[in-house]
Amino acid sequence: MKKEQVQEKILHPANGYLMLLLGILLLIAGIGAGVAGSVIGGMEENGALIGISITACVILVIVGVILLCGLKVLNPNEAYVLTLFGNYYGTIKKEGFFWVNPFCSAINPTVKAVPVATGSVEGRIATAGVSAGGKKVSLRMMTLDNKKQKVNDLLGNPVEIGAVVIWRVVDPTKAVINVENYKNYLSIQCDAIIRNTARQYPYDTNEGGDEKSLRGSSQEIADIMSQELQKKTEDAGIQIEEVRITHLAYAPEIASAMLQRQQAAAIIDARQKIVEGAVGMVEMALHKLNENDIVDLDEERKAAMVSNLLVVLCGNKEAQPIVNSGSLY
Repeated sequence: MKKEQVQEKILHPANGYLMLLLGILLLIAGIGAGVAGSVIGGMEENGALIGISITACVILVIVGVILLCGLKVLNPNEAYVLTLFGNYYGTIKKEGFFWVNPFCSAINPTVKAVPVATGSVEGRIATAGVSAGGKKVSLRMMTLDNKKQKVNDLLGNPVEIGAVVIWRVVDPTKAVINVENYKNYLSIQCDAIIRNTARQYPYDTNEGGDEKSLRGSSQEIADIMSQELQKKTEDAGIQIEEVRITHLAYAPEIASAMLQRQQAAAIIDARQKIVEGAVGMVEMALHKLNENDIVDLDEERKAAMVSNLLVVLCGNKEAQPIVNSGSLY
């Protein structure tokens, strides 16, 4: 049975400047009460008055310090996810200086553990013992650089592929509560999506084919990766803005063989176009000769002419002409 997810609750905290002023006034009042009570009680030798003044001083100072502990500063495109005694309390997204319940604590699992995934996310490595100010959840655009990894394409050929993911957190409550570490989660899901997608398409296809390939349809493949990754990270409060393939190549062990195959295919295609063009030129030449009645050739002479023209037009080197000064017959 799937556990019900926590719904985001937006908090509207109190003005921080007013609470700062109130906390300072309480501290001043507590210190003043303690000093005044001690002086007056000492002059009148009244121990009860001294005890009351000291008690009032301690209470006012403690209350003032507790109030000051609730002051927080939030920068633009940042958020606080707060809990109170283990229960979700609310989320703050509005930037500014404000005051919240001092007993609330901010949570952000990404500052407690160093990621171990393949990809590297900007700013995701943090040290333990970070203060509450370091537990803010960034809502800015971030980049996941998924380093190149070796996978097999649809034909079983090993290829190296790498991608960059542009992403951001849109629901900090889901990002912090629903998954253990949303940056690690994104990196691992990105690895899985890239591997799974690369296995479904060949590296390259024959010219003129309608089949998608990793090299010929890289943008379409990247869009498919983006859609699949968005489905996997939706419960983590992450929005995928774009996926780009940054590296695509055959694995080193087969790169030279694949290069020779591509060269052979290119030579065959080039020869095919040369032959098609040469046949068209020969046909045009015979048609013009017959149309203008320049010369009347029998079938044997036509065959010789076609052979000579094809040799000249299809040869790799320039032909050396031989002038025939005698009769063709």
